[in-house]
Amino acid sequence: MRAVDVVAAALERIRREDRALGAFAEVWEAAAVRRAAEVDVGVAAGERLPLAGVPIGVKGRHGLRTAGPLVAAGCVPVGATAVPGSGTAWQTWGLGAHGRTVNPWRADRTPGGSSAGSAAAVAAGLVPLATGSDGAGSARVPAAWCGVLGLKVTNGRFPSPDRTGLAAPGVLARYAADAGAYWAALSGEAPGPAGPLTAVFSPDLGFAGPDPEPLALAWAAVARLAETGAVRLLRSEAPLRLEDPAPAWLALRGSGAVPAARGTQGVRVANDRRLAAFFDRADLLLTPTTPNAAHGHDGPGDRYSTALTWAFNLSGHPAISIPAGVGADGCPVGLQVVAAHGREAALLAVAAAGEARAGILGVTWNP
Repeated sequence: MRAVDVVAAALERIRREDRALGAFAEVWEAAAVRRAAEVDVGVAAGERLPLAGVPIGVKGRHGLRTAGPLVAAGCVPVGATAVPGSGTAWQTWGLGAHGRTVNPWRADRTPGGSSAGSAAAVAAGLVPLATGSDGAGSARVPAAWCGVLGLKVTNGRFPSPDRTGLAAPGVLARYAADAGAYWAALSGEAPGPAGPLTAVFSPDLGFAGPDPEPLALAWAAVARLAETGAVRLLRSEAPLRLEDPAPAWLALRGSGAVPAARGTQGVRVANDRRLAAFFDRADLLLTPTTPNAAHGHDGPGDRYSTALTWAFNLSGHPAISIPAGVGADGCPVGLQVVAAHGREAALLAVAAAGEARAGILGVTWNP
């Protein structure tokens, strides 16, 4: 099929469905059609374009600045996905051209954020891939709540405009193969062998206090991974316990939410040491992606949905959220898999093994 046909179909899906979903802040129809035609010319001329004609959403109106490797591989950006608007301190929501971004599984629930539109667009099948950035869980949290894959790469491995060093590039995808194709285009690496990789499950990292249902669904997903043979649980290992990273993260971000108190750097150093020792004896750390299920559009209350993710923005480790199941409220939750620095390929291999065992969560949203 020609790139122009694939892109035209994606644009038609967006026109038909995004008024209800609110996943896109802007749609670049004319530019996308021109780019698709250029891709078809390149393919006909024998140009190597491993992602020829794949329509993608890019996070935010300035997302094209970081999408260069994907465009070079043949992807066609079709629009800017929704991110949080101004006027609120919480980031687990989005504002699209047609209003707030809704969770494809339940319109009265948030898709998460700040890669809100990217997750919603991928979950609803508008595009197969969308870029994200992740400074505290901004790719992993919406991936969990929308039932898709969300990868955060190793901090510092690729350029990021974030002055604090907390943010790293990421991607949202429905299928592990698509996330692997993103990674290959970005890094030149292919996903590695699936295992067996040794793993330890930590229900709360020692501080997070997850709700019973997200925890139970994450543990069930761990059991399915173990059944594939891709992961071997080290049951003799005690669950990893970290210091709560919230004060250190907030002080480094300079949000004003907490003072930059003495001792916050000590928390970061202590966690770095514990993680280094952990990855000397195990390949993977497994946790629920979020301590809670998707909340309503009125906000998260006093919960930090990032409680289990932002430690790895401070430490820089790569992490992925994979679908773990659907809660009683009808919304998905995720399992977070963390690896040593530079081992993104291992995360993608585990995601592929889990997908093969459990299948992809079906999208039930209808416009």
